[in-house]
Amino acid sequence: MIPRLKTSYEKEIISKLASKLNLKNKHEVPKISKIILNMGLGEDASDGKKLKACIEDMSLITGQRPIITKFKKSISNFKTRKGSNAGVKVTLRSNKMYEFIDRLVNIALPRIKDFRGLTPKGIDNSNNYSFGIKEHIIFPEVNFDKVDKIRGLDITIVTTSKNKNGTVELLKEFNFPLNSKKN
Repeated sequence: MIPRLKTSYEKEIISKLASKLNLKNKHEVPKISKIILNMGLGEDASDGKKLKACIEDMSLITGQRPIITKFKKSISNFKTRKGSNAGVKVTLRSNKMYEFIDRLVNIALPRIKDFRGLTPKGIDNSNNYSFGIKEHIIFPEVNFDKVDKIRGLDITIVTTSKNKNGTVELLKEFNFPLNSKKN
């Protein structure tokens, strides 16, 4: 079954973005190519039970089993050893990506306490958008009673946009609650 956000993108959003960004070809219109979710574990990475709980939580959130990331080098100040566990990571593409965006924008983000929108400053030089979530329990799939510790989550949305304006317009069309206030 094709996600409703994907059909909405193909039927409506492409034409809207092409007119907003003055693009002649529909293949020039920016699109989301993948979403990367990362959960760093810190001190809990060496504990097998806590690592397993994080893998289960991330699997529930994304619908896909995460991989365990490892440290690339040892740093004594951070108490890290090369090859030891650092966290868990998932890369979403295609239909699962659109379903995740739909759940994130419509269900999870409105559940954040005192939420005033996402900052548009999270766009990097490659025109990808990154932001963090302080509590992974905002997702309804995670059972609040079974969570041993509330963890943070980093989300990176990789786009094919050529400039920052294209990324912002793309995210606005997907109903991301971007905060437009100037600080």
